[in-house]
Amino acid sequence: MIRLETDEEKHINFMERIYAGEKIEADDWMPDEYRNVLIKLISMHGISEIMGALPEKEWVPKAPTLKRKLGIMAKVQDEMGHGQLLLRVTEDLIKPLGKTREDIMEDLFNGKLKFHNVFHMEAPTWGDAGLIGWLIDGAAIITQTNMLNASYGPYARALKRICAEEVFHAQHGEAIILALAEGTDEQKRMVQQAVERWWEPLLMFFGPGDAKAVGTSKQDITAKYRIRSKSNEELRQDFFTKYVPRILSIGLTIPDPSMHYDQEQEKWIYQQPDWEKFKEIVRNKGPKSQERLRLRKLSYENNEWVREALARPNDAR
Repeated sequence: MIRLETDEEKHINFMERIYAGEKIEADDWMPDEYRNVLIKLISMHGISEIMGALPEKEWVPKAPTLKRKLGIMAKVQDEMGHGQLLLRVTEDLIKPLGKTREDIMEDLFNGKLKFHNVFHMEAPTWGDAGLIGWLIDGAAIITQTNMLNASYGPYARALKRICAEEVFHAQHGEAIILALAEGTDEQKRMVQQAVERWWEPLLMFFGPGDAKAVGTSKQDITAKYRIRSKSNEELRQDFFTKYVPRILSIGLTIPDPSMHYDQEQEKWIYQQPDWEKFKEIVRNKGPKSQERLRLRKLSYENNEWVREALARPNDAR
């Protein structure tokens, strides 16, 4: 008589596989907690890629040259592709729960599924478009490379492709910023003003630090299951180390007079952003939250006929 494993034994074996460096695949047994944290993380990442294309899409018709127009169009296409890839990964996770991609989109529209705080913000100038590519995508690369060895195989493999393309996006944004920083006084002011607008959202990008994590936080769970290795604050410090010297080197000013590197503590000291404001933004109360959600919903509804056509059996087409 074959004895079936108990859930406790399955969980022990599962954790042993993770800590041995094995990858978990979509069809493998996994604890509910692991599945749920992956669904939340990857669906938010996927939707954020799609919503993140919207601020830059606004600049496609307004880009200053044909070369810049082609560059930002290609970037928008890439971001939409990243979103579709990640939502496909999410679909495999939610399928055993009887859910579909339509449920993911409904969760976005009814506020259950959040998208990244930075994509609720305004991008009023070409300097903002460049800064999104340079610093926002730069922050994304730091976050995503931290999960390249994630224990969930499909996500880790998707991230390898996404991170490779994000490097080009960051270079594209940096090229725009450098051109403006070396331009006229008006162009330099445009970049400085963009930095001032985006500095607080950039600090919020990585989420609240360890001191804000009370009880069992998502940070704890993702570390426990070897989905990521660094905390929010460690990632933010990595961002400072890489980008603060670069920002200063092109003559821009960090809008935080208190910011400096403490040699004894071996970390950057900075003014904390308003985390209550952060909570409001991710509840879809940011400057552009509702406008971008309306645009996404309109696009989803207008293209319903395409989804229906693709879902028909081959003999019905």
